[in-house]
Amino acid sequence: MLRKPFSIRVVLILTLSIFLLAPSIVSSSHLGIGGEQINSQDGSTINDVAKEGCLCHNAVADNTVQIILDDVPYSWIAGESYEMTLQIIGGPPAASPYTAGFSMRVSAGELSGDTSQNWENDVMTLTHTGDSAGVSDRAWVLTWVAPATDSGAVNFWITGNSVNGDQGPGDDDKWNQLLFSMQEGNDATTALGKRTLFAGDGNVSPPEPEETGVDLKHMGAEFRAHVLGLLGFGAVLAVILFAGLMLRYSFSTSYKGRSNQLRLRYKIRRRGDQ
Repeated sequence: MLRKPFSIRVVLILTLSIFLLAPSIVSSSHLGIGGEQINSQDGSTINDVAKEGCLCHNAVADNTVQIILDDVPYSWIAGESYEMTLQIIGGPPAASPYTAGFSMRVSAGELSGDTSQNWENDVMTLTHTGDSAGVSDRAWVLTWVAPATDSGAVNFWITGNSVNGDQGPGDDDKWNQLLFSMQEGNDATTALGKRTLFAGDGNVSPPEPEETGVDLKHMGAEFRAHVLGLLGFGAVLAVILFAGLMLRYSFSTSYKGRSNQLRLRYKIRRRGDQ
């Protein structure tokens, strides 16, 4: 009788320990990822996914996956907010319900995004959410707020993972990294505008279209050309029809509505008086 409560207590402690000691198994998925993780492939420790990569999915980066960051300033101004778009292109076909994810870290400043989250409330990290891991275009809009002046160069680490949607590691899942740094700038560098940075070999096959047809209302100039072509074709038909009517009724001897001059000429020809 004394062993029963002891056994139940042991089972509860062991169950709780499993959840506490293996957070990466629970969270390193479509729900977002970042920071230190346990590599499910070999049990080694990944110190930071953004810096070292998605080693749980594949041991090495794949350059066929393109990591693209758009609207990147040439330099930063203290306290300024910069909105950028991160997109992953390539890898396995986008499958439902989950297609891709990312882990991002900066050495200074604050990251945020409407469809992303700070990993463990660390504002210098950013990752996808469960909902945004299933977007077909594999893109996220993020905001980076620059740090205080004299903070030096800011380093950016971005790891993007393109997956087949089976929620598990495998050779089909492919990832790549975009790493760069940004210097503090001034009005002269701000005038340079913004740029697009990417990592990958650039050899990307366009995705197969989901539909074979195109809605005419989205065709723009092509739609106007289509309409003008139809109008031109209609005008040609109208000219042909009008010419046929003229030939039929203006010069026919059987048409009662012909002019007096034509009637006179027809009569003269019939009488042979020319």
